[in-house]
Amino acid sequence: MENKKETLTAAEEQKRQQQFIEKARIYVREKSEELGRPLYACTTTFGCQMNARDSEKLDGILEAVGYIKTDKEDEADFVIYNTCTVRENANQRVYGRLGYLGSMKKKKPHMMIALCGCMMQEAHVVEKLKKSYRFVDLIFGTHNIFKFPELLCYAMESDRMIIDVWKDTDQIVEDLPVDRKYKFKSGVNIMFGCNNFCSYCIVPYARGRVRSKPPERIAEELTAFAAAGYKEAVIAGINLSAYGSDIGLTLPDGVKAADVEGIERLRLGSLEPDQLTPEVLDGLKSVKKLCGQFHLSLQSGSDSVLKRMNRK
Repeated sequence: MENKKETLTAAEEQKRQQQFIEKARIYVREKSEELGRPLYACTTTFGCQMNARDSEKLDGILEAVGYIKTDKEDEADFVIYNTCTVRENANQRVYGRLGYLGSMKKKKPHMMIALCGCMMQEAHVVEKLKKSYRFVDLIFGTHNIFKFPELLCYAMESDRMIIDVWKDTDQIVEDLPVDRKYKFKSGVNIMFGCNNFCSYCIVPYARGRVRSKPPERIAEELTAFAAAGYKEAVIAGINLSAYGSDIGLTLPDGVKAADVEGIERLRLGSLEPDQLTPEVLDGLKSVKKLCGQFHLSLQSGSDSVLKRMNRK
């Protein structure tokens, strides 16, 4: 599992992936004609709001290449699990359900199975999949989800397991098809990653270090939201309070960039209480569309426990 070197700009990479979408659409159409029916895809999400947001991207791309969305694995021709590694029971559920998918694939040899998300960032997990679940077609992680169209094409062209897991990235590529769950609101990621390294948490390793969207990109995305009829945006991120720490800005800068005409309500995702300084709160107060509620990740009232957790 080697980290890849990115040389393209976000716009260039977006255009490149669009070409793979067109290519994958041909494969799906040909297989549909061969079977005499549409092809169906099922996405199952384990874990947090970031995984749910990523699954919207996966669904959008699958629909763009010609799959019809279904929530029934039994009728799916393409099944993808967007995995979580924070909770042990989520890992075990993935392994348990993979066994069932393996039996399904014996009955439908054309069926494709993909795994992505935080669980795939662990080397021992990928090794286990390579050894015991050879019927899986595609494995990728959290950092290169924007390459899903390209990886999908490779998997369609190959008779072997395709694995592409990056250790980290500094690239943000998001301008690809998205199937949003609600018609009036949606989450908007303004940052990715976390630098906190709490003693019990794997997130900085699975999701990488803090990467913030520039305010102009946030404004462009929210303007497009408003034009599409969305009225409410949920400002999200792995460690939202840390927005801008990598580019010399603060959370209010990102929220103010989201305050565009047409969006009536702004909400914030989970915040770290130690980073809600008076200056940050004053900056947030100036955004009138911001709903009056905070989701604070309060973990313990004990100083000694917090110290062992490496919480600030």
